[in-house]
Amino acid sequence: MLPVVGVGTWQTFDVGPQAPERAELKEVLRLLVGAGGSVVDSSPMYGQSEGVAGDLAAELGLREKLFFATKVWASGRDAGIRQMESSLRLMRTRRMDLMQVHNLQDVSVHARTLREWKKAGRIRYIGITHYHEGAHADLERLVRTREWDFVQFNYSMAEREAEARLLPVCADSGTAVIVNRPFSHAGLFGKVKGKALPAWAAEFDCASWAQFFLKYLLSHPAVTCVIPGTRLVAHLKDNVQAGRGRLPDAAARKRMVEYLGQL
Repeated sequence: MLPVVGVGTWQTFDVGPQAPERAELKEVLRLLVGAGGSVVDSSPMYGQSEGVAGDLAAELGLREKLFFATKVWASGRDAGIRQMESSLRLMRTRRMDLMQVHNLQDVSVHARTLREWKKAGRIRYIGITHYHEGAHADLERLVRTREWDFVQFNYSMAEREAEARLLPVCADSGTAVIVNRPFSHAGLFGKVKGKALPAWAAEFDCASWAQFFLKYLLSHPAVTCVIPGTRLVAHLKDNVQAGRGRLPDAAARKRMVEYLGQL
């Protein structure tokens, strides 16, 4: 079982060794675990993010309480292996909780390596990812094979295309779903800027727009975890509250979509 709110590291964790932001990122990880969270998702594509996550987790002594997910983003078997070895070093772990094929790059080649590493105990779970609806058909095809433990893709109240086919296929196959871009790269906040949260949001224990957007996603039965990216403690505290209390039912979800569409 995974806590439903995690942390994405794209851009947010890509900071230098002496960057002042590292102190707040360290507190973000500490508070994530303190709130019962564990998922930290990264990639070699995200600059220094893997190393920062690994360093801070080690400094806090929290590696065993975190679920580390990263990706292979390379062409060819040998390049993929070198990259995954590097990810293990940077994230300071002997076994990766989840290794995913980033944006399906060379997926058939990496799939064989991932299965070998999983059998050998070097990774716990294997997955596939993408960030754009144009790849949903390919993700659906691969999910249908039931060869993948996890699938990660974009889903938000501004990008609901996954509801039509991809999410139902994930539910049917039992594939765990990690949601990226849950705020549509912050675009949703621009839409509601200066707008009051509807009073009826309290019916599902929602106290902010961030929680409104996240609770909509988490209430879909196929969704396992959301990974909003943040380097701010205040945002982390807000986000994790989406995993607490009641979630909207089908009628409330419909009302949420209609309300947002009227703004």
